[in-house]
Amino acid sequence: MKIFFKNKSLEIKVKSLSPLGKFTGLMFRSSDNENLLFKFKKHSRHSIHSIFVFHKFLAVWLNGENKVVQINLVSPFCLSIKPSKPAGKLIEIPFNKKNEGIIKKLVGKEIFK
Repeated sequence: MKIFFKNKSLEIKVKSLSPLGKFTGLMFRSSDNENLLFKFKKHSRHSIHSIFVFHKFLAVWLNGENKVVQINLVSPFCLSIKPSKPAGKLIEIPFNKKNEGIIKKLVGKEIFK
Protein backbone atom coordinates (compact mmCIF):
# COMPACT_ATOMS: atom_id res chain seq x y z
CA MET A 1 0.00 0.00 0.00
CA LYS A 2 1.36 3.41 -0.91
CA ILE A 3 1.01 6.16 1.72
CA PHE A 4 2.00 9.81 1.58
CA PHE A 5 3.96 11.48 4.36
CA LYS A 6 5.62 14.91 4.25
CA ASN A 7 5.21 15.18 0.45
CA LYS A 8 6.89 11.79 -0.10
CA SER A 9 5.41 8.39 -0.89
CA LEU A 10 6.21 5.30 1.12
CA GLU A 11 5.30 1.71 0.26
CA ILE A 12 4.13 -0.40 3.20
CA LYS A 13 3.12 -4.05 2.97
CA VAL A 14 -0.17 -4.48 4.89
CA LYS A 15 -2.75 -7.14 5.61
CA SER A 16 -6.40 -6.03 5.40
CA LEU A 17 -8.46 -7.26 8.32
CA SER A 18 -11.74 -9.12 8.48
CA PRO A 19 -14.42 -7.84 10.89
CA LEU A 20 -13.14 -10.24 13.58
CA GLY A 21 -9.55 -9.19 12.85
CA LYS A 22 -10.56 -5.56 13.42
CA PHE A 23 -11.72 -6.51 16.88
CA THR A 24 -8.44 -8.17 17.90
CA GLY A 25 -5.80 -6.28 15.89
CA LEU A 26 -2.38 -6.95 17.42
CA MET A 27 -3.77 -8.39 20.67
CA PHE A 28 -2.05 -11.63 21.73
CA ARG A 29 0.28 -11.48 18.70
CA SER A 30 4.07 -11.25 18.68
CA SER A 31 5.99 -8.20 17.52
CA ASP A 32 7.00 -10.20 14.43
CA ASN A 33 3.43 -9.92 13.10
CA GLU A 34 2.42 -8.34 9.77
CA ASN A 35 1.35 -4.70 9.46
CA LEU A 36 -2.42 -4.52 9.86
CA LEU A 37 -4.78 -2.28 7.87
CA PHE A 38 -8.09 -1.17 9.37
CA LYS A 39 -10.60 0.42 6.96
CA PHE A 40 -13.44 2.33 8.57
CA LYS A 41 -16.86 2.90 7.00
CA LYS A 42 -16.66 6.65 7.61
CA HIS A 43 -14.02 9.18 8.51
CA SER A 44 -14.08 9.69 12.24
CA ARG A 45 -11.84 9.87 15.30
CA HIS A 46 -11.96 6.10 15.97
CA SER A 47 -10.19 5.20 19.20
CA ILE A 48 -8.10 2.07 19.70
CA HIS A 49 -6.45 0.45 22.71
CA SER A 50 -3.42 -1.75 23.26
CA ILE A 51 -4.73 -3.96 26.04
CA PHE A 52 -3.17 -7.44 25.61
CA VAL A 53 -0.63 -6.09 23.13
CA PHE A 54 2.77 -6.93 24.62
CA HIS A 55 4.98 -4.75 22.40
CA LYS A 56 5.22 -1.21 21.02
CA PHE A 57 3.72 -0.34 17.67
CA LEU A 58 3.01 2.69 15.50
CA ALA A 59 -0.57 3.69 14.80
CA VAL A 60 -0.59 5.51 11.45
CA TRP A 61 -3.91 7.24 10.76
CA LEU A 62 -4.71 7.97 7.08
CA ASN A 63 -7.29 10.03 5.21
CA GLY A 64 -9.12 8.87 2.07
CA GLU A 65 -6.14 9.72 -0.17
CA ASN A 66 -3.74 7.68 2.03
CA LYS A 67 -2.10 10.81 3.39
CA VAL A 68 -0.85 10.50 6.96
CA VAL A 69 -3.15 12.39 9.32
CA GLN A 70 -1.39 11.42 12.55
CA ILE A 71 1.19 9.00 13.92
CA ASN A 72 1.10 7.68 17.48
CA LEU A 73 3.73 5.60 19.23
CA VAL A 74 1.63 3.12 21.20
CA SER A 75 2.95 1.38 24.30
CA PRO A 76 1.56 -1.91 25.63
CA PHE A 77 -1.65 -1.79 27.68
CA CYS A 78 -2.81 1.77 26.81
CA LEU A 79 -6.53 2.21 27.43
CA SER A 80 -7.30 4.65 24.63
CA ILE A 81 -5.52 6.19 21.65
CA LYS A 82 -7.48 8.55 19.44
CA PRO A 83 -6.33 10.74 16.54
CA SER A 84 -6.86 14.48 16.80
CA LYS A 85 -8.37 14.60 13.28
CA PRO A 86 -10.82 12.26 11.53
CA ALA A 87 -9.28 9.35 9.62
CA GLY A 88 -10.67 6.66 7.33
CA LYS A 89 -7.88 4.10 7.72
CA LEU A 90 -5.38 2.94 10.31
CA ILE A 91 -2.19 0.94 9.91
CA GLU A 92 -0.72 -0.79 12.97
CA ILE A 93 3.02 -1.26 12.46
CA PRO A 94 4.70 -3.49 15.07
CA PHE A 95 8.26 -2.67 16.13
CA ASN A 96 10.45 -5.37 14.55
CA LYS A 97 13.51 -5.68 12.31
CA LYS A 98 11.54 -5.88 9.05
CA ASN A 99 9.71 -2.61 9.89
CA GLU A 100 12.76 -0.73 11.18
CA GLY A 101 13.28 1.21 7.92
CA ILE A 102 9.61 2.23 7.67
CA ILE A 103 9.48 3.32 11.32
CA LYS A 104 12.70 5.36 10.98
CA LYS A 105 11.25 7.18 7.94
CA LEU A 106 8.01 7.96 9.80
CA VAL A 107 9.29 8.95 13.25
CA GLY A 108 13.09 9.14 13.08
CA LYS A 109 16.12 7.08 14.00
CA GLU A 110 16.17 8.06 17.68
CA ILE A 111 13.14 5.86 18.37
CA PHE A 112 15.32 2.72 18.14
CA LYS A 113 17.93 3.92 20.67
